[in-house]
Amino acid sequence: MNTKGHCYPKAIILQAVYFKLRFTLSYRDIEEIMKMRGIAVDHATIQRWVFKFTPMVESQMKKRKIRVGTSWRMDETYIKVKGIWCYLYRAVDKCGNTVDFLLTRSRQRMSAQSFLIKAIKNNYRPTVVNIDKSGSNTSAIRVYNKRSFSNIKIRQCKYLNNIVEQDHRFIKWRIENGLGFKSFASARRTLAGIEVVHMLRKNQMLNPGTTMFKSFCKLAA
Repeated sequence: MNTKGHCYPKAIILQAVYFKLRFTLSYRDIEEIMKMRGIAVDHATIQRWVFKFTPMVESQMKKRKIRVGTSWRMDETYIKVKGIWCYLYRAVDKCGNTVDFLLTRSRQRMSAQSFLIKAIKNNYRPTVVNIDKSGSNTSAIRVYNKRSFSNIKIRQCKYLNNIVEQDHRFIKWRIENGLGFKSFASARRTLAGIEVVHMLRKNQMLNPGTTMFKSFCKLAA
């Protein structure tokens, strides 16, 4: 890849991208780390690398992800983007494996429905979805059932959703200890990369590498 007259090996690029997605580091932190390793690259270039490579990694993870269970726990959490609260919809199965995720600008039925459709498209139709008392989530599942002639069971059991709420904490911790997001597009791509690395931590990849970083590199190959 050629950036401002410099040609960087793909291994260097992936290392910088992995640093951003795996650890709580700012782009300037990574610039300094790379400099310590003898690699001169500015933080803006690293940010462009993350923006470019994250969709590729996410796409490959969809193809290589281990099949999740049929009982899902669905919930949303708050993420601040450019000073405005947005909503990150997420679902895990009963074992805690990540099903899917979607960042939206609002918390309403259409947002929940978009997430449900995305999750089913990327996986398959669950038999039951456990949710909180959110009316938008309930409506989204009911509308999906009606339109697709399916019968996904809606369950509202608070303690069963503890597993997805605890899973939120890793993602929230990664974000809250960083410098935040400057745009919705950047937030969506960076969060997707963080979610992929989180799935690698949970051993959700088929035929992974010997380390998390090697698994990450296989996704970007």
